[in-house]
Amino acid sequence: MMLGFLLIEGLLTNIGGLLTLISSVPNIIVGNAAGISFVTFFIKASPYVLVATVATLLLGARLFRIGSLKSDSDRQKAAALIDSFDERDGIHSMPFFWFSTAALVAFILTIATTSITPVIRDLGMGFVAMAFAVVVLARFKHEVNEFYRAVDWDLILFFMSLFVVINVMEHAQVLALIGKGVAWMIGEGDSATGTAALLIASSVFSSVTDNIPLAAMLAKILTSLNIPGDSSLWWSVVFGANLGGNITPIGSASTLVAVTIIHKYQLKLSFGGFVRLAVPYALMQIVLATAYVLLVL
Repeated sequence: MMLGFLLIEGLLTNIGGLLTLISSVPNIIVGNAAGISFVTFFIKASPYVLVATVATLLLGARLFRIGSLKSDSDRQKAAALIDSFDERDGIHSMPFFWFSTAALVAFILTIATTSITPVIRDLGMGFVAMAFAVVVLARFKHEVNEFYRAVDWDLILFFMSLFVVINVMEHAQVLALIGKGVAWMIGEGDSATGTAALLIASSVFSSVTDNIPLAAMLAKILTSLNIPGDSSLWWSVVFGANLGGNITPIGSASTLVAVTIIHKYQLKLSFGGFVRLAVPYALMQIVLATAYVLLVL
């Protein structure tokens, strides 16, 4: 049962990543390229996130045979387990906790109004994020060494190098060649066939490569094809890049972390085992996404 909870939690993380413009890196990349605002993104993506979350939970409960607690002893054990949790564990300073809470709310509100706020709209979301990070770090009175040690510098350098490679591919006309294939696939205008094909193709490629460079590459290609910002093709990339990560454990950071935790608790789950368990959920989510993009967006 623990395997089921951890697996579904990892899958739901990628669904939750579709909720806002800043929920995942592919959203930020595609949103900036298409000129989609924070509020617009939330309004258009939230209905799907709600439906897909409920559908995933119901399918998970069915496939893993997770039901309600039937006996009083089971309910008592569950209540005792919940009571043993300390919600204040890890909070070293309550004043800083509330300061961070206020900063988080202010950050979300600022991001949501970036497109209509003078000066800030010219600076962009990156400046807003860095500004709030500096304010919070300046307020936090603590040694920073432990945070520097916790930073995954290898991962940062990996993505830095990856974007360099993508830029080189652009100058070497590799992206132009791929763009011709994408243009052939999507056809003329926002055809239903082309939109669905792009979403499914994005999902498949995202399952075997990280969704961040995939989103960056497709965003550049759609921009070069002069696809308007209100086109459903942009949403095909958003949904495909996020949901494709649920097919394999290497498709996204969320599923990779979930598998790491599963192995930490010594639960047996191979690469093929993950794919076998996750494919029903991924297929359902991708089918729902395709229908949503075609019928609603």
